[in-house]
Amino acid sequence: MKWSRGPVLGRGSSATVSSATTTSGDLFAVKSVDIQQAKILQKEQHFLSIFNSPYVVSYKGCDITTENYKTYYNIFMDYMSRGSITDSINHRINKRFNDLEIARYTRHVVQGLEYIHSIGIVHCDIKGRNILIDEFGAKIGDFGCAKWCNQMEPITGTPMFMAPEVARGEEQGFPADIWAVGCTVIEMYTGGLPWPEVNDPASVLYKIGFSGEIPGIPDEICDEAKDFVAKCLIRDPKQRWTASELLKHPFVQQLDGDVQQIVCETIGSDSPTSVLDQAVWDSMRESSSSLSLSLSLSSVGIDYGECDGILLRQRIEQLACKSEMGNWGSEKEDGDWVTIRVNGDGDGGR
Repeated sequence: MKWSRGPVLGRGSSATVSSATTTSGDLFAVKSVDIQQAKILQKEQHFLSIFNSPYVVSYKGCDITTENYKTYYNIFMDYMSRGSITDSINHRINKRFNDLEIARYTRHVVQGLEYIHSIGIVHCDIKGRNILIDEFGAKIGDFGCAKWCNQMEPITGTPMFMAPEVARGEEQGFPADIWAVGCTVIEMYTGGLPWPEVNDPASVLYKIGFSGEIPGIPDEICDEAKDFVAKCLIRDPKQRWTASELLKHPFVQQLDGDVQQIVCETIGSDSPTSVLDQAVWDSMRESSSSLSLSLSLSSVGIDYGECDGILLRQRIEQLACKSEMGNWGSEKEDGDWVTIRVNGDGDGGR
């Protein structure tokens, strides 16, 4: 496929997302790394190439290019015109979606999870920043942390969205994705993180894993939404609802395509603007989300099997100290995306 690279949409520590067009004018997103770091994207490319769902970002191919005397490994994906859920929230005056939008996006995410779970894949990092949206709805993106459900791999993901069993280092299966859905719904309703009262990574992991608490469910949301989130945030993963069960819940079942209104009272929203401009990353909320980090607990010497009580908290604190990302702002090997340039009034990629 012949294509031309457009403006850079975002840049991480190793990978860059740009807009791109084919010779026929089709627009897509290209994610690129130096060829010496190709393994960073090859895992994501492997999973994306398997998927065939309208609720998962589509894979369009990959190639190797030489540009300005450098060689790059590239993967091609959907260009999502409104960016991520988190970006869109940050561009709204009231920092939140309305009930209809939340129910619609939530249903699309759960439909995407039902699909990837049915073929044995766990996403491992569901959150607003990894849910991409356009005028047609939401799609799950960024499979850099994904794994096969039967594979023994280091625990990865973003601490604020981790399930209790993940924070304790016990398991990271399908139920962990469902817990993260509940946290993401809270993010959409509040415009904030699921544990806003916790401000350091060690405390986040310890609170999630051992406090017996769940993130606060906003009082002002409708009863259907409250019950839906509660089904996601059951601390026992064996009792937590599955994606298939959640699709039968009244909160999302009441939607008929994109036409029928849900029972919840709809609150006003602001029209989204370009979602990858520098203001997003300079915002107060982005500062607060610096607790977000993709981590591999085992890679820093945390053995949960021998830890309990104070000893375990000490080891979690060691994890925080050993992280090279002191502000917990990097979410995976390729880090958070820092906007470099915006193409017109849209964006895409991540």
